[in-house]
Amino acid sequence: MKNVWIVDDDRSIRWVLEKALSREGLPWRSFENAIEVQNALENETPAVLVSDVRMPGESGLSLLKKIKAAHPQVPVIVMTAFSDLDTAVQAFQGGAFEYLPKPFDVEQALDLIRRAAAVTETAPSTEERTAGEREMLGKAAAMQDVFRAIGRLSQSHVTVLITGESGTGKELVARALHEHSPRRGKPFIAINTAAIPKDLLESELFGHERGSFTGAAATRQGRFQQAEGGTLFLDEIGDMPADLQVRLLRVLQDGEYYRVGGQAPMKSNVRIIAATHQNLDERVRQGMFREDLLHRLNVVRLRLPPLRERREDVPLLMKHFLSKSAQTLGGEAKALTPAAMQVLQHFAFPGNVRQLENICHWITVMAPGSAVDVADLPPEVRSAFSAGSAIESPASAITAIQQDRSPRAPVQSESGSNSATINASAAQFNGNGHAIASPAGNGDWQHALAAALATAIQQGERAPGERLTREFEATMIRSALTQTKGRRIEASEWLGWGRNTLTRKIHELGMDGEV
Repeated sequence: MKNVWIVDDDRSIRWVLEKALSREGLPWRSFENAIEVQNALENETPAVLVSDVRMPGESGLSLLKKIKAAHPQVPVIVMTAFSDLDTAVQAFQGGAFEYLPKPFDVEQALDLIRRAAAVTETAPSTEERTAGEREMLGKAAAMQDVFRAIGRLSQSHVTVLITGESGTGKELVARALHEHSPRRGKPFIAINTAAIPKDLLESELFGHERGSFTGAAATRQGRFQQAEGGTLFLDEIGDMPADLQVRLLRVLQDGEYYRVGGQAPMKSNVRIIAATHQNLDERVRQGMFREDLLHRLNVVRLRLPPLRERREDVPLLMKHFLSKSAQTLGGEAKALTPAAMQVLQHFAFPGNVRQLENICHWITVMAPGSAVDVADLPPEVRSAFSAGSAIESPASAITAIQQDRSPRAPVQSESGSNSATINASAAQFNGNGHAIASPAGNGDWQHALAAALATAIQQGERAPGERLTREFEATMIRSALTQTKGRRIEASEWLGWGRNTLTRKIHELGMDGEV
């Protein structure tokens, strides 16, 4: 790791930070003023720069501006004893990673430095940034199927029906189909059939003759004529009125249509790509959509997966949209901490990619620093996380056990006794904090856990809670699977998790070969 640079004319501040960084094993360099820093920048760059604002000579804000201009990837933490709104605004407008008012807590300062260093290490490469400029992104298997389908249809003129939830990117796929087809030099016209009133939709699609209705002062081209030789994208086709479905069917069958009020048929050479978030087969059964039209549209059906089925694409999409938002606002792209990214990867995203993009806009505007942690996420994401719908946390499982909220009766052991219950009392910890089997006893496991944590803290172990949580979860999983004789679905119900959550935790805990 590169050095952490400290810039402050106050020797005592430098000494405190130097000792704290040394204790954490982080390399550092100290400077008394901005001139020394600029000279050092000619030969190397720091992992993180921690700079005071008011110093003799050049100020920390001026130094910040120069560093962000020459080395935008270097995170800068600004600290000052004269904290005010104007200074804070100037710091963040200048691209500061975070604003640290004096006097500060040393642990808080170290946490900021670690976060900033992590951002430097995980900054996207030039190759990644270039790839992120493409609108259609995805490494998930489901998206690879979509890309392959687009490739297979690249030389085709066939009608395509795109299905998928709102916000999955149906219009993007339609545009990609057009751009990779023989019609790419011709117009691509998109129309949302659900957004136009029924009385106007016919004229919008097919055009009208002068005087055909009140207000028709001149002949008007419709979307079919505008898209001649190219592609017409009919979004939300499931909401098209029944009488217009008949007219559209005729165009698809005969390749001709009539303007509103017109007598002469108009020839149409247009490729139709339709899209819907609805189940058209079900709407056909309900009598709300014509079956013959569905068959005409459904030459090739392309399903777009919702974001929850391609969670591995969330980091890639986040980088892309955060960079896009930063460019729009003229600032520096923000980065998510691993914890924040994990929360987002487990968020349901009912609005799919469109919602993810909106979240990125929100983060760019509202998140306080360049590194975005869980606390900096939008309220709807944090509330889902707190409620347990985004990602199941060990803490919630522990709380549920403590409150004995399980609605089920104890599972009987093989001997028929009900003494072996699936709860945390089956897990105790030895003096070193390692989980051991123990008979159940009211409150015994809490005392054992508290003693193990206290011992670990006294011994100077770093983050013992994380280790104990993993051991606690592993013990619960083993106990549940033992009592259910390896039946994961039943075990997951007892633990209050989904089956996928149980499988994921088994993998994360390295228990695949054990259970």
